[in-house]
Amino acid sequence: MTADEPPTRRRLRAEVLIVLGLSLGQSAVYALVNIAARLTADTPLRDQAAALNPSRSARPYLDLTYQLLSIGFALVPVVLALFLLSEPGRRATARIGLDARRPWRDLGAGLALAAAVGVPGLALYATGRALGITVEVQAATLDQYWWTVPVLILAALKNALVEEVLVTGYLVERLERLGWGAVSTTAASSVLRGAYHLYQGIGPGLGNLAMGVLFAEYYRRRRRTMPLVVAHTAIDVVAFVGYALMPAAALGALGLA
Repeated sequence: MTADEPPTRRRLRAEVLIVLGLSLGQSAVYALVNIAARLTADTPLRDQAAALNPSRSARPYLDLTYQLLSIGFALVPVVLALFLLSEPGRRATARIGLDARRPWRDLGAGLALAAAVGVPGLALYATGRALGITVEVQAATLDQYWWTVPVLILAALKNALVEEVLVTGYLVERLERLGWGAVSTTAASSVLRGAYHLYQGIGPGLGNLAMGVLFAEYYRRRRRTMPLVVAHTAIDVVAFVGYALMPAAALGALGLA
């Protein structure tokens, strides 16, 4: 940073660091430390596990309260990013295409993206497990209550909003405003996405990096995050709800347990 650099540019860089430091940038740092700890542990990576949606209390309604609070507070950085992206006369949701202007087209594109990512992702997970570079990902370890499936769906939607608004919409918009080119912008978004998934192992990190390239390029060309939110929600709903409801024998046959 030079002394004669415009203050607005310096503030913009600081803003990006603060937003990421409060959200997925923080997650990426923890994931890097986590994968280092996993790789240097006495237990091989293939014999380790990561629980994505654990129970937080043995008392059902206290567990539900914790789950809803966790989902709600995780969305605060999303609100902050949208607030920072807003401009006079233009809403941030319209700016990054997070609206219902074209619901059927967004739904179709989102489901197509989900299929393009989900099927190869499952194959990559199974391959990673076979090679010993991916931990056992327990997508949902919540106890079975009447609210389990609704909470897992909310968790999937929360993940989609946090990742696609922050890592795709917000970050791409800000990096472009800072003068970054297409390649460097896509690389930054996808590397960040891969990094904060490394706690699941090397395989999921690489898989999410590839997903990040696809999603960042889609956004750069279409300027819409809604199809990405649809795709991400669909992938996580299938993973979370399917894991919670599928019998253990079926999970084992698919290499998911």
